[in-house]
Amino acid sequence: MTTPVQAREMGRSLSRVEGRAKVTGTAPYAYEFPVLDPLYVYPVQATIARGRIIAVDASAATALDGVVTVLTHENAPRLASDADSELWVLQSEEVSYRGEIVGAVLAETSEIARHGAELVRVEYAEQPHDVELRVDRDDLYTPKVLNAGYAPDTDQGDVEEALRSAAVTLDETYSTPFEHNNPMEPHASIAQWTDDGLTMYDSTQGPSRVRTALAEVFGVDPAKVRVISPYVGGGFGSKGSPHPHNVLVGLAAKVARGRPVKFAATRQQMFSFLGYRTPTIQRIRLGADSDGHLTAIVHDVVELTAKVKEFAEQTATPTRMMYASPNRRTSHRLAALDLPVPAWMRAPGVTPGMYAFEVAMDELALRCGLDPVELRIRNEPEVDPQTGRPWSSRNLLACLREGARRFEWEGRDPTPAVRWHGDWLVGTGVASSRYPVHLLPGSAASIGLGADGRYDVSIAAADIGTGAWTVLAQIAADALEVPLEGVNLRIGDSELPPGSVAGGSSGTSSWGSTIVAAAEAFRTKYGDRPETGADVTVDMPQNPNLAKYAMDTFGAQFAQVRVHPGTGEVRVDRMLGVFAAGRILNPRTARSQLIGGMTMGISMALYEDSVLDPRFGHIVNHDFATYHIAANADIGDVDAIWVEEDDPYVNPMGAKGIGEVGISGTAAAVANAIYHATGIRRRDLPLTPDKLMTDTCVRRDGRDRP
Repeated sequence: MTTPVQAREMGRSLSRVEGRAKVTGTAPYAYEFPVLDPLYVYPVQATIARGRIIAVDASAATALDGVVTVLTHENAPRLASDADSELWVLQSEEVSYRGEIVGAVLAETSEIARHGAELVRVEYAEQPHDVELRVDRDDLYTPKVLNAGYAPDTDQGDVEEALRSAAVTLDETYSTPFEHNNPMEPHASIAQWTDDGLTMYDSTQGPSRVRTALAEVFGVDPAKVRVISPYVGGGFGSKGSPHPHNVLVGLAAKVARGRPVKFAATRQQMFSFLGYRTPTIQRIRLGADSDGHLTAIVHDVVELTAKVKEFAEQTATPTRMMYASPNRRTSHRLAALDLPVPAWMRAPGVTPGMYAFEVAMDELALRCGLDPVELRIRNEPEVDPQTGRPWSSRNLLACLREGARRFEWEGRDPTPAVRWHGDWLVGTGVASSRYPVHLLPGSAASIGLGADGRYDVSIAAADIGTGAWTVLAQIAADALEVPLEGVNLRIGDSELPPGSVAGGSSGTSSWGSTIVAAAEAFRTKYGDRPETGADVTVDMPQNPNLAKYAMDTFGAQFAQVRVHPGTGEVRVDRMLGVFAAGRILNPRTARSQLIGGMTMGISMALYEDSVLDPRFGHIVNHDFATYHIAANADIGDVDAIWVEEDDPYVNPMGAKGIGEVGISGTAAAVANAIYHATGIRRRDLPLTPDKLMTDTCVRRDGRDRP
């Protein structure tokens, strides 16, 4: 690992370098790239949850003026690989879930394509389907590995004996629902086949990843696939890997005779074949001694995956290392169902896992007669409880204490349902935040000196709204010892040196480390007086500290809520997040990321719930009219700050990821505040008004009235 980079540009609160292009509408997103004479494709989706296609009548669609062709499994070009079964599009008569792509209409306009798709008639041999997640299923199984490579189960010590002998115990079950990613820009692609291969303009978090996947699916050399994605209107994980629509638009382009083909998902389709956060059922058992020191931790998770492809969310993994306890056990069990494939959604696993665990810690604090901040402080581990490694840095206690000071936590009365503001009950809550430090392999960067005297810094990274355009330029400027204006950054194109996916809060660490290594190699090779045309390309270096230290980003979140006892309405009036994330490379973009995560966590706590109809196997509230995401009017005073943290081990910038730690623990802090306000403990998210309405309204003098 290289030596730490001295900060000159890093640490400056700069506006986004691409900001003007975005607000003036000159930054092209995937669907907006100018192409000549495009066609448009619109999918036909399955109306059953399981079965097979026995007939397709496309005559009404093909008769429509402007329709070029109708694709089905009978006439679609053959794909080369079914290694990723989710991408085996239009290759079989089998139907694996409702909403699966079973056909497509290619037409001269998007309106004609959509109309044509409505005219296609598909006849099915329907089979019984299974879409219900329950803990009493007899077919639950243990996956071989969880997302991100985690082991599914861990077992340390004797938890059952520790629970039997504990002075204080807790045994509760918590649940989180289906949740769907809904970035501002829906998934969209333009594909065109030429003699040079496939070019795709795509809204993706990883152009290199999409290129590799499409090359395998279509059976071509990766050098024959180019994926272009300079600007992305959000992703939250849903654009971290290719989905069926990428293959569909590529197939349609195959039959378009050289013409480009465009596709943009509707908001309803975002709930069909583009991923979601799996629902979870989590049983947590805790044991503690009379002083509140944890003696046992058990976290058992039941969640779902799709039959067509396994995705195992790492829900209980934060529990393995958050607090000290000599005895701990975690497990994950999956139900394989006739549903679309779950996928990444901001802080996968960590978000639902930290919700359940941090609410359980709040409940344990009450049973121990301790302040919930003090309970967490008493259970601070000296080393990583799971691996025994020392921390590269861990400033959770500093976050808790600074947050408590700023939030005026001292002297808080733990008694629930006694504080009023007019007709509203008021409460406060706290929860810890955590997200691991990831360094993803596979990146490379090139640096060359251009004729204009600026350094061209190139890597196939993706900026999904996080500020990568700006922060990577700051990193490069410092590594090259030039001002920001001396750097010309190029990202978002798979023709550039490969970049790892923008996921797991790993982008800045992975790409930044690679850029620093390239800058060092450039200066070593050419010295202080390089000539125009000088260039180097370097792979991401290994970090030997990864095997020596436990590396995580930590934080603490404090919430104040109002709850109306008559209607159950909840208002989050105030929220404060305090984080320890190493060196903050750009305070402006960092604060934006943290507040964005916290806002998404509030939305998770109070609103987001994709409702599955088990009779038909589909999500019924598949639009913004019925799937509510927190809007401006729902968010009160939200602030994010950070404590100083020096961590020379994580990477040469000393920076940790911040894209996902902001959502970790947020829902728990809100839920704990709601309990403090009302005395009602509901453990099933979201905490909607119907779950909080009581039979009586309580007056300010404490007397009940009907």
